[in-house]
Amino acid sequence: MPTALEELARPVLIGRSSSHFTRITRIFAAEMRIDYSFRVVRDLMSSDPEDYGGNPALRIPALQTSRGAWFGALNVCRELWRRSSPRPRVVWPEDLDEPLLANAQELVLQAMATEVSLIMAGLAGTGDGNAHHAKMRKALTNMMSWLEENARPVLAALPPHRDLSFLEVTLFCLVTHLEFRGVLPTASYSELNGFCQQFATRASCSGTAYRFDT
Repeated sequence: MPTALEELARPVLIGRSSSHFTRITRIFAAEMRIDYSFRVVRDLMSSDPEDYGGNPALRIPALQTSRGAWFGALNVCRELWRRSSPRPRVVWPEDLDEPLLANAQELVLQAMATEVSLIMAGLAGTGDGNAHHAKMRKALTNMMSWLEENARPVLAALPPHRDLSFLEVTLFCLVTHLEFRGVLPTASYSELNGFCQQFATRASCSGTAYRFDT
């Protein structure tokens, strides 16, 4: 167990190894070469903000640091980048100033959120059989179809002189998570799978594989 001084010296990431939003931050931490402690949220049905690092939205991930807590994957990734030295060249969402790239980032994040809603509905026993659930599943398949059709031009349009982009990390985490959780078959998405196979060669990906915490 880390001591209190060690906990203060390095950030504490709060999340789950089976969460795609958490994996985004773990990939960033590896890419930024940031050491951290990992605290697992055991019960996703908990309504206690303290279980989520103080996040009142009751969501993961969160990052606790000596400066305070950071809620959400993007906030956490930005703080990890600020802590890195030297700071890699990262393409952030605000750098995507063309409709194709901006829409791709929006749809990736929307698809991730929709997938979470479908999973949580299943856990709560309120899944199939209602119009809202059907709409969410249709929206997810629509978004994945759009991403598949546009994957090649989107990736080609990213700034070439980059070490990493938030879009690539989130896209990789989304596609691989759909298969991991069995939410949506991905075998037909050849462009997206090709991208994932290439991106998965990074050490940051092999070291953060999805698994259920025990």
